[in-house]
This record gives sequence, structure tokens and C-alpha cells, in this order.
Amino acid sequence: MLRSMYSGIAGLKGFQTQLDVVGNNIANVSTSGYKKSRVAFQDMMSQTIAGASAPTDIRGGINAQQVGLGSQIGAIDVIHTQGNRQTTNRTLDLSLEGDGMFVFASGTDADNFALADVNLAYSRAGNMYLDNNNYIVNANGEYLVGMNEAGNVGRIEIPPTASSFSIQGDGTVNYIDGNNQTQIAGQIMLAKFANPGGLEQIGSNMYRSTVNDGMIGVDGIPTLIVPESEGSASIVSGALEMSNVDLAEEFTNMIIAQRGFQANTRIITTSDEILQELVNLKR
Repeated sequence: MLRSMYSGIAGLKGFQTQLDVVGNNIANVSTSGYKKSRVAFQDMMSQTIAGASAPTDIRGGINAQQVGLGSQIGAIDVIHTQGNRQTTNRTLDLSLEGDGMFVFASGTDADNFALADVNLAYSRAGNMYLDNNNYIVNANGEYLVGMNEAGNVGRIEIPPTASSFSIQGDGTVNYIDGNNQTQIAGQIMLAKFANPGGLEQIGSNMYRSTVNDGMIGVDGIPTLIVPESEGSASIVSGALEMSNVDLAEEFTNMIIAQRGFQANTRIITTSDEILQELVNLKR
């Protein structure tokens, strides 16, 4: 069989994956905190027909002769660039300006806990809510992690007697008590990663730590960082970070993937026609 036919099949698989990635990006163009992905291709191994030879006194060197055997997916990268800010004027809508991620915990009902004892997930999506017990949670019901009123790592509770509350750029959560006095309910903390592209996407705008994310912490447990310190992000209350998907770029990538897919089908068709001519030689 012809090598070109198998190269065409490899190309079809690669461009189909690229179309899948582009389609997912476009589907999440309005998803808060979503980070777009891209596909990087690399060539497969090449078949060596003739090896290279060194130059001699009477003859120059000769390069190797190799035929490539197609392409394959080299990487699917998640691009963690800053998304645009959308103003909502809702206090519990939080946007991060800079590096870092919100930390969420599940698997506990304690106000104070050790990070090693709970299930942790990370996100840039800042649409927060108050649950029935007045704790700050995300859309999945996971607790937003920070330093609570007692100064311990845990859930952040806004007392039901509070008449209003606000969130500062450094994550401090203030509220007005029944005596019209300003009190501190806690402080939202962040996690930072040297390689956020190494995080694993687990759906619902959430990420999970891996061995290659460059987490600032020890043994998979993050070191919580105060917003606006150590180069971490500032928190903007009343706004959401939108998806960083660029529709013009995605539609261009879709056209490239479509044409690449079509070109590889032509390779297969042409190879088939050549094989048909070879079969017809016996007539």
C-alpha cells in the first residue's frame, strides 16, 4: 500500500481533533473564566531511504533521504491569558486581574480545616453565591477558601444579621453588623501556579492540580497567597472575567482545519486512484 494513504489518514485524525478543540472554544465563548485551547502538530517518524555520508577528499557529503509518514498531535495547550472584564455590579461576582486562581473546597462541613484533608479545585470563574448557611460558595456548592473571621483557613461566612457587605481588592470581606459597625468576615485567598497550563480540566469551570502545574506549595498542597501580594491578582468585586476566546481567531482556525481535512481526503482519493491504475495493469 502507498505511504501517502496512511499519511492522509493521520492528517484526517489530527485535523478532526483540531476541529473538536475549535468547536469547544466557540461553544465556551460566553463562559466566565474559560481559557481557550489550541492544538500543536508534530511530524511522525520518517522512513530513511538512504543515510547521510561524510565528505571525502574527492567528494562532498550527502544528506540523508527520508520520507515522512504523516503528522500527529504534539500538544493541546490551554492558553491562560487574561480575559476581558464584564461589569455586573453584583457584589459576589468577582474578577481576577492578574495571576492566580480561586481555591474551592468540598468534602467538609467544618469552618476550619487543613487543606490536606479536603478536596481542592481551582477556577478563574468568580460567580459566587451565599448558601442557606451564609457561606460563600460557587455555582457547584463548593466552599470558597480563605482566612475566616477566626483567622484560620476555612470557609468564609457572612453573618445573617449583616445589613450589607463588600469585598476589597486584597480579598478582605467586610460587612455591616447590627450596630452599624464595619466588621471583617474573612479574607479570600488565592493559589498560584508557575505552569497553569499543566492543570487538569475537570469541567464546570474547574481545574485540578497535577504533578506538572508548578504549584506554589508543598506535596500538592497550595500555599495560600493574599491577593495583591507576591505578584498575585487583584480581586475586582462587581465584575466577571469573561472567556479569552477570540471568535475571529477561532473561525480562522476552523477554516484552516476544514481545508486541511479536505486536502488530506484528496491525498487518500489520489492514492486510491493510483492503486486502481496498478490493479488495472493486469487487464
